[in-house]
Amino acid sequence: MIDLGADGAARNSGGGLADDEIARAWAYLSRVAEPPCPALTDLVLRCGPVEAAARVRAGAVGAALLEHVQARRHIDCAAEDLDVLQRLGGRLVTMGDAEWPVLAFRAFDGAPQRLERMGSRAHPPLVLWVTGPVRLDEITARAAAIVGTRAATAYGEHVAADLAAGLVARDAAVVSGGAFGVDGAAHRAALAAGGPTVAVLAGGIDVPYPAGHTSLLRRIGEEGLVVSEYPPGERPARHRFLTRNRLVAALAGATVVVEAGARSGAANTAAWSRALGRPVCAVPGPVTSAASVGCHALLRAGAQLVTRAEDIVELIGRMGEFAPEEQRPTTVLDGLAEIEQRVYDALPARAARTADEIAVAAGLPATAILGPLAVLELSGLVTAHAGRWQRVRR
Repeated sequence: MIDLGADGAARNSGGGLADDEIARAWAYLSRVAEPPCPALTDLVLRCGPVEAAARVRAGAVGAALLEHVQARRHIDCAAEDLDVLQRLGGRLVTMGDAEWPVLAFRAFDGAPQRLERMGSRAHPPLVLWVTGPVRLDEITARAAAIVGTRAATAYGEHVAADLAAGLVARDAAVVSGGAFGVDGAAHRAALAAGGPTVAVLAGGIDVPYPAGHTSLLRRIGEEGLVVSEYPPGERPARHRFLTRNRLVAALAGATVVVEAGARSGAANTAAWSRALGRPVCAVPGPVTSAASVGCHALLRAGAQLVTRAEDIVELIGRMGEFAPEEQRPTTVLDGLAEIEQRVYDALPARAARTADEIAVAAGLPATAILGPLAVLELSGLVTAHAGRWQRVRR
């Protein structure tokens, strides 16, 4: 991890002075190609960031990579980008750093047949620009993505907030995209509950989007994490939101769609989660609500129905961490045997009956109802007086 101190010098995670040239190389490579660029990643793995940056600047790379970097290889504003990162108190997290979420991103290596269907974006990032006090690798060990439509209903925002607060109460982090609607409700609830939340952006970490969430994103950067694979100053674009969605899915152990229309970016995040082998969950809504059409489609396609945080923790938690049984309404009759319930039902609500009358009403031999009547009396459900039985009024 490259951490920028107050003096602007690049420092590694151990606190020693790192080579500024390495920091500038990573920053340059982050901007030179539209992410993800597996050919650029392969070059860095072969020869390291400094030499890779030099080759890219000189155009001394293969034709396949040159196609991706040709338009930007002459743009080098790494020093300015690192200055912005310093002002934000952020850090560059790169492959090989202790904070790099290795296990989370290893999902991009699996199930190639599923990932091929997701197109050219099915690759991990080269570098992450991060602000916030929480370690990225620690958060991804127990996290869930809560996503949904920007045009959320009151129901959707309430459910998103309830799920997010419940996850935080159970030591899980909430990952989302920082947008209006469901995303914002989930982030705010997690912060209010005093837990970690991660906002994954589709532009530079110094470009709050939407602008109406500037203060929210600032607070997330102070208490949780703001993450982007785009260098400072980069503006969000439609294709970048789709690219960003794969990181939302990859950084979480499961994706929960709270509300989604027929065409929704949340459905794209769910598709990424499925391709990466992660559970996809959906919250049902009113069948008349256009905001829940996408959720119902996911449920028909096999998504897991969730209605409470415990259901999600069961998917992202430790082995054997099962959700408790949902509480259901109970009555004093629930513990009765079938014959005892038949005898109880044979008694009218107010009138009293003899044993023979109860036997006729219950369709049982007279000798078979004495035991059940005794059980009912001991349970305080019936009382006997002068050879007649009646229910105890409650």
